[in-house]
Order: sequence, then structure tokens, then C-alpha cells
Amino acid sequence: MTVIDTVPLAGAGASAPTLVHLWGDIDIFTTARLRQRLINTLAHSTGLLVLDLSRVTFCGAGGIGVLIGVQSRARTRGITLALTGVPPRMARLLRITGLDHRFPIMA
Repeated sequence: MTVIDTVPLAGAGASAPTLVHLWGDIDIFTTARLRQRLINTLAHSTGLLVLDLSRVTFCGAGGIGVLIGVQSRARTRGITLALTGVPPRMARLLRITGLDHRFPIMA
């Protein structure tokens, strides 16, 4: 199951980036709930939303679809969606699909 834990970065200021920790599998069973939680998180984010993927054990095509969809929604609100802690398998998937150029990846 994918769980998210949202915390503000660099203090709780109104413009502080938001960090979302994801872990577990992002698959057909978890994508709908993840999509809704991330959309809800956008409502409280300003400027930068960072998804920490370091504890994601699997990400299927549906998970990639969620990331693309949430990124599109974020852009319409002036929010940048960035990724951090991208596991090697997921980094490879992003590279193969060309999505590594679409998402800012933070070290």
C-alpha cells in the first residue's frame, strides 16, 4: 500500500515547499487513492511540491500516470512538482520514457 506523509520544508511559512513521503507499491490498487491525496495536497501547497520516492518499492504505469496528471494540475496552480529519492528502477523507467526531462529531480 502506498502511504503519504506530508510535511512542510524549511519551516512552516506560507511559501515553504511541501515534502510528501511516499512508500510501498504504487500500483492498480493504490493509484486512485494516491491521486486524490496528492490533489488534496496541492490545495495546501505553494510554489514547490516535492515527492520523496526513496521508499517506493514498485511503480507501475498507473503510478506514472498519476505523477503526470498531478504535475499538470500543479502547473495550472503555479506549483512545480519535483521528485527526490528516485529508486534506480523508477529512474530507469523515467529515463526510458523520456519523463526524466519532464520532472525536476532533486538530489
